[in-house]
Amino acid sequence: MKIYKTNVKNINSRYSILIGFGAINQLKKNIRSVCPNTKKIALIFDKKIPNRMLNKVKRQIRDYKIFVYKYSVNENLKSFEKVNSLNESLLAKNFNRNDLLIAVGGGVIGDFAGFAASILKRGVNFINLPSTLLAQVDSSIGGKTGVNSKKGKNLIGTFYQPKLVISELEFLKSLPRREIICGFAEILKHSFISDKKFFKWIEKNTKKIINNKDYKIINSAIFKSCKIKISFVQKDEKEKGDRAILNFGHTFAHGIEAASNFSKKINHGEAVLIGMYLASKLSKDKNICSKKTLGKIINFYKENNLPNDLKQFSLKNKLDKIIELMKNDKKNVDSKISLILLKRIGKTTKPGRIKMTPKQIKLSLKKFT
Repeated sequence: MKIYKTNVKNINSRYSILIGFGAINQLKKNIRSVCPNTKKIALIFDKKIPNRMLNKVKRQIRDYKIFVYKYSVNENLKSFEKVNSLNESLLAKNFNRNDLLIAVGGGVIGDFAGFAASILKRGVNFINLPSTLLAQVDSSIGGKTGVNSKKGKNLIGTFYQPKLVISELEFLKSLPRREIICGFAEILKHSFISDKKFFKWIEKNTKKIINNKDYKIINSAIFKSCKIKISFVQKDEKEKGDRAILNFGHTFAHGIEAASNFSKKINHGEAVLIGMYLASKLSKDKNICSKKTLGKIINFYKENNLPNDLKQFSLKNKLDKIIELMKNDKKNVDSKISLILLKRIGKTTKPGRIKMTPKQIKLSLKKFT
């Protein structure tokens, strides 16, 4: 199977993303290329990563002095205290700016390790090996790192670009269907916000991705999804403008996740799917998209049995809390809640154009939740 390669080019950085079966075998030569002065490597990984995959990574870095950090992963890992504990340990081992942190895991591990790398001695080398479909199509691209606050998710963080991203498809073999759906949410989002043709391709191939785990199709979906996200990131690295379009559905999703206390009851992708569904209904309610566009989205969700209702996750009675938490979203600059809504499949409203009060959102949502 083909190994795809694409590059991210920002003003101050450039790095490659490798995607496919066997991509991990290119780690050794790439470290030599992008981190030529590295002597020590901190391997930061999720305890659930299969040993066979961890051993593959270790074989690639056996020429270096390796320090292994294993973590039980949930959103509670993303805290100042745990980042500080990791960095104090690395400082005690005399890590310097030439040395390297490698994250092996999903988005939580990537955010956590990336944030630690960004503040350790004001920046050490960082490589991301995302192990979930969600991380491969979303969080590993673009340089966002961060930890959570009591006020919400990812409210404390940095923009810090990795030296390399390797999306090894073999990691996905151990993922249950629910985790595949979680990553699929972001793939679907990229089609909604940017590419009608990609959405038509997804319509034909969704069941091959979710039910059959057709890796040739998944490989293509990841590559196309990455290209779309890169197009936004390269134009707006620090999220001052159009990059905020990537947050379609996410303002709702972050409120939903926080209202459920980041529990396993609902994962990020499920929250995003519900968030996009609500945002699409709100788009029609405000006459921003047509009845035909909304109908196409509703039918797609039904045909593929995708999460679309707060009731499914016992969150219907937490609507007030969800909306209250939405006020803490990073994109808000005043007392109103800023939303990205859908004009048609492939086109959204511009960031900052749609702002609603919590009361206005609640009145709208009550019509269709």
